[in-house]
Amino acid sequence: MRARAAVAGFARREWGPLYGEVRGALVERRWRAVPLTLAAVLLTAVCQVVQNQEWGYGPVAAIGFVRAGDPLWLALLRTPLSLFVPALDLPVWGALAQILLVFGVAEICLGRVRTVVVAYVCTLAGTLYARLGIAVGPGGPLGLPETDARIVDTGPSAAVVGLAVVVCFQRRAWFTGAAVVVAMAVEVVVKPNLAGKEHLAAIAAALVLCAVAAVFRWWRDQSPPGPGERGVRDGSRSGAPAIRS
Repeated sequence: MRARAAVAGFARREWGPLYGEVRGALVERRWRAVPLTLAAVLLTAVCQVVQNQEWGYGPVAAIGFVRAGDPLWLALLRTPLSLFVPALDLPVWGALAQILLVFGVAEICLGRVRTVVVAYVCTLAGTLYARLGIAVGPGGPLGLPETDARIVDTGPSAAVVGLAVVVCFQRRAWFTGAAVVVAMAVEVVVKPNLAGKEHLAAIAAALVLCAVAAVFRWWRDQSPPGPGERGVRDGSRSGAPAIRS
């Protein structure tokens, strides 16, 4: 009983606020709470269907396939859509489930704009890391073999990992965030391939974004409030007295 109570207490502390926020948004607004997520799931499903058609593989490859061996300008142009192009060697349901769950939670907790920014920055970090890793070569711990320059590098996994870390940081789910980081590190140790190392690059980008956000919040809290901000800082509306307990 004591162990069960301890586990229940841990779950409430770790996931309780996050669960309450997500559940409240879904109950109140239903699908309108996650339009970005639903659009991302639909776009990924469409890309999967189209790229598996004889007539569709070429167009999807032309606008969404990223390789480290491509010119940088072309890779940067294709990176946004590459996030929604499922890897051909992996089951598409995995990508759809990742987007539905992690993007959905992030859209509710972070908002649509920040979700898009984090997803893109983390995906871009993986894309740029691949070039750096190949330049370093297979000798270094962060290096990659030259053959990886020809690997088609698509899918939402880097964005999913980055969003998971940022949401855990924002909502103080420290154990879950640490578990994500450890799992990705173990993945690289067990199977040191391009995808695993890109996940670490996405985590590094996510942590940088979290640090920047924390510094901004600290700077905002330290700076003297302007005339229109006093009501916001003390929890009351402008012109109204603060509510005291």
